[in-house]
Amino acid sequence: MSDYTVAIPEKLYDKARRVAEETAQPVDEVILARLEQSFEPDLPADERAELRALAYLSDDALWTIAREQMPSAKQAQMQLLMDKNSRGTITDAEYEEQARLVEQGQRLTLRKAEAMKQLMSRGYTITLDNLKPADE
Repeated sequence: MSDYTVAIPEKLYDKARRVAEETAQPVDEVILARLEQSFEPDLPADERAELRALAYLSDDALWTIAREQMPSAKQAQMQLLMDKNSRGTITDAEYEEQARLVEQGQRLTLRKAEAMKQLMSRGYTITLDNLKPADE
């Protein structure tokens, strides 16, 4: 970690101090946590809340999320639509379906990444072998 000094307004420091007192944390940790949050991806509030909630799940639940895969039928449909898009033969409705599937895949990837982050913070090592779905 690098040491970097930043001057902050007294009013902002007072807010951080109050949060630190209420949560029994050092002021530095409160400020650092808020700073880290400000650099999180620009996600809708519900998605950010869902990702933060993962910190409260059991290890087993986190492993389940980390191993989750998009169903093969959806993967095949997304690939078909991407191929049609590349060839320029995709319809407007198919393009909307492709966008929806891509968004689902991105949300799944974010959840998986956050679950893995939580597991690593709890001392687990993440490998390709332990990320394989249980049925493989």
